[in-house]
Amino acid sequence: MTHDSLPPVPSAPVSAAPVYGSAVTKVEPFGVDHIPDNERHGRPSSQFFVWFAAGLNFPIILLGFSAARFGLSFPAAVIAIVIGAALGSLLMAVMSRMGVRLGVPQQIQARGPLGFFGNFLPVAYINVFAGIGWASVTVILGGKAFAGLTHLPFWLCAGLLTLVELVVAVYGYNMINYLQKVLTYVLTPLFALITVVAVVRGGSVFHTDPHAPGYIGSTGGLVTLGGWFLSFLVAWAPFASDYSRYLPDTPEVVRRTAWYTGLGNFVTICWLGILGVVVGGSATSSDSITALHQIAGPFAVPALLAVGLSALAQNFLNVYGGAISVQTLKVPVTRAQAVTGICVLAYVLSLWGESGTEAKFKVFLNLTAYFIAPFAAVLLLDYYLGGRSDASRIPELYDRSRVLGWGFAAWTGGVATSVPFWQSDLYTGPFAAAHPGAGDLSMFVAAGAGAVLYLLTYRLPPLWVKDTAGPHHSSAEPDASRAVASHTH
Repeated sequence: MTHDSLPPVPSAPVSAAPVYGSAVTKVEPFGVDHIPDNERHGRPSSQFFVWFAAGLNFPIILLGFSAARFGLSFPAAVIAIVIGAALGSLLMAVMSRMGVRLGVPQQIQARGPLGFFGNFLPVAYINVFAGIGWASVTVILGGKAFAGLTHLPFWLCAGLLTLVELVVAVYGYNMINYLQKVLTYVLTPLFALITVVAVVRGGSVFHTDPHAPGYIGSTGGLVTLGGWFLSFLVAWAPFASDYSRYLPDTPEVVRRTAWYTGLGNFVTICWLGILGVVVGGSATSSDSITALHQIAGPFAVPALLAVGLSALAQNFLNVYGGAISVQTLKVPVTRAQAVTGICVLAYVLSLWGESGTEAKFKVFLNLTAYFIAPFAAVLLLDYYLGGRSDASRIPELYDRSRVLGWGFAAWTGGVATSVPFWQSDLYTGPFAAAHPGAGDLSMFVAAGAGAVLYLLTYRLPPLWVKDTAGPHHSSAEPDASRAVASHTH
């Protein structure tokens, strides 16, 4: 019997004694359930460590490498990174505060505008696919770094990394928060050392190069590079609430959570992105790990250690968020089983994708952003204009009779509208092919079209509501009843 088929639980006061609380070494008992008031704990500053540590990751440096390929000047590259990081950090800040207010994962929130089953397709693609893909990319980079350090085979290093991620993700929310704080203190001095060494040994401030292999004009290069950094944070957006939903729901906590989340993302994205520009401008190897090794010179050991450990900081979130997505799809597995499945798939993909990492990473980054941008736009508008911030409507998120909402049409319409603008090694749309100098506009078009379609339809009745007649029918999960009873904001 699935969780959805159980009879509704009568509204009743929730016990004051928390089941989970703040215990770090206790396996998290909640999956996609609403977090009741008696389980709310922690400080808003925890969000700074969660996202700062996640941003201390080599894929950010990898993106910065592209500035030289686009032929951008150093100032133009910095401007692109700062704008992309600022927009993405603002998005993350807003979506993180939604988790504090509603106490449910971001993927569950999407059931509001898209419908219970209308939410399945975007969650399956955006969150499960993205979670596995990002985990694989990060395992590749971390595995290569540890292989370079230890001279052990890549498959073994990648396997050990994956095992650690599996264990931590099974323990869940509290352990992830604790380790992200620890990794912040460990990784910050290591990446600071990398920064100093890279600037001293290989730092270069370069000018516009019209003869660069990827040159598409200063404007197109700036739009595309800035869009990639924005895309990196847009890819986190469907998971933002997952790490804030346990925080106490008070106006002060909501406000401070947004600030800490935005700051944690912005600082690391700008820092490592600009570092990537510096390293990429003087690199003699097309392989990013090799280039870092060359520039670090005698400091290669701490540099590779930083890259290896940073893989953990990012993949704790990828694996955990992916598992929540699997449960959102109502796949009949526990969170531990979902974590295991994601880790196995990510490991297998890492063995396939070990070579040509940079090209595969950028293709994957583009495709996820094209689909996530309208998803995020619909969620934000539904929260602020559609009344989703009202806690009394939380039971709607667990109501299976709300099969399909207009938000699904807005999401699919946003994605479809963006297709002519796609720029990818897999597919280039007709507009992108005819106007390469405009840069990659796909994500912006997708978000804009999705927003317009939502605004045109959000006051209409749902597209499909299932008949709920019958004495034994239960359209809501038990936690929906407890949600309203326990929410005392």
